[in-house]
Order: sequence, then structure tokens, then C-alpha cells
Amino acid sequence: MSAELALQREVQDLYREHHGWLYGWLRRRLDHAGDAADLAHDTYVRVLTVGRAPRPDESRRYLTQIAKGLAIDLYRRRHIEQAYLDTVAVLAPSQAPSEETRAIVIQTLMELDELLNRLPAKARQAFLLCKLDGLSYREIAALLKVSVSSVEKYIAAALAACYAVRYPDEAQG
Repeated sequence: MSAELALQREVQDLYREHHGWLYGWLRRRLDHAGDAADLAHDTYVRVLTVGRAPRPDESRRYLTQIAKGLAIDLYRRRHIEQAYLDTVAVLAPSQAPSEETRAIVIQTLMELDELLNRLPAKARQAFLLCKLDGLSYREIAALLKVSVSSVEKYIAAALAACYAVRYPDEAQG
């Protein structure tokens, strides 16, 4: 039996044994049946994607860990979507972006949010203060209580991370 087929069988068994429990657990926490069903499904897809089923004695803990991460992603996406919709709501109807543009912008914002959340806290803060608030490196250094050279390193790290996402082939060397 191939490893892929073995994994599929393990996930089928995992699904059969724990799906009802996982759905109920998510339903209680999310208070929305549709979201609970979607996240339960996505949890098993993630197990398949990772390519490793948990040991039987770790199944619920493993599924819970994945489901919590997916719930955080769901809430983060909704927060970003709402902020975007609030911003677009002030535009005249003739200036409103198309649904396709809306989807692209939200996906891009999600990717940017993920990238920023992978940065160390001070690098993220320095980058946002520089790019969104337009502060100088000296002003950022004073706010973060670090040296200007540290701010330069933080901004460089953030820009390198952005570059790596935008140009993945070039960033790998």
C-alpha cells in the first residue's frame, strides 16, 4: 500500500471517529453551524495537506490545534474584509471596485497580514510606522526606544520579507 493511500485511510478513520465531536466543539465556540461545518471540513483537508495523521491518543488535541488556527484565520479574514468594506463604503458608487477587484484586494491584504505577523514585533511596528504613518527612522527609534541603526535593520528585514513574497524565485538566490 502506498504512503498516500495509507494516509487517506488514516484520515478516513480519523474523520469517522472524531468528525462529530470536532463539529460540536467548533459549533459551541463559533456559535454558527455553517462556519463550524466549514472549519471541520477544512481541518481534515489540512491534515491531508500536512501529510501526517496524529497518533490515536493525540487525535483530538491535534484536530483542536488545527481547528483553532483555522478559526483565528477566519476571524482575521472577516476583520480585514470588514475594514476594506468600511473603506470602500465612503466611495461614490461609480468609484466602487468590482467584485473581482474586491476579491483580489482582500486576498492581497490577507497575504500581507500573514507576512507582517511572521515578522518580529519591533520589525513589524517599525515597518508600519514608516510606511503607514510616514515617520522618519529617528522618530521610530524614539518611539520604540531603540537605535536608528536598529530601525534600519527592522525596515530592511520587513522589506526583504515583502520582496521574497513578491519575487520568490529571485529571493531564493
